[in-house]
Amino acid sequence: MPKEQQEVVVLGGPHISTSATTTTINMPAEISTPDHVVWSLFSTLFMNFCCLGFIAYAYSVKSRDRKMVGDATGAQTYASTARCLNISSLVLSVLTVIVFIVVYATWK
Repeated sequence: MPKEQQEVVVLGGPHISTSATTTTINMPAEISTPDHVVWSLFSTLFMNFCCLGFIAYAYSVKSRDRKMVGDATGAQTYASTARCLNISSLVLSVLTVIVFIVVYATWK
């Protein structure tokens, strides 16, 4: 047996140059909706104006649960509500601190 044929037998036979069929698998993209859990936790612990931080935390957890299930629309809805509540809590808490500082400065 010539040397070329021995190598072909060892490699598993000659390669046939025909057109290969391809298969495309479309995988769903991972849901990249932020759930604002850390921001909500911070709002709950430090700036809990009228319990808005706690409510925002509840919506953030709901958003994370929806994201784990694969419901992108529900996750985005809960995340949007949590973001609005966090912004409201932040603004109202900062305004409250500013009012207290102004009242304290003018009272003294």
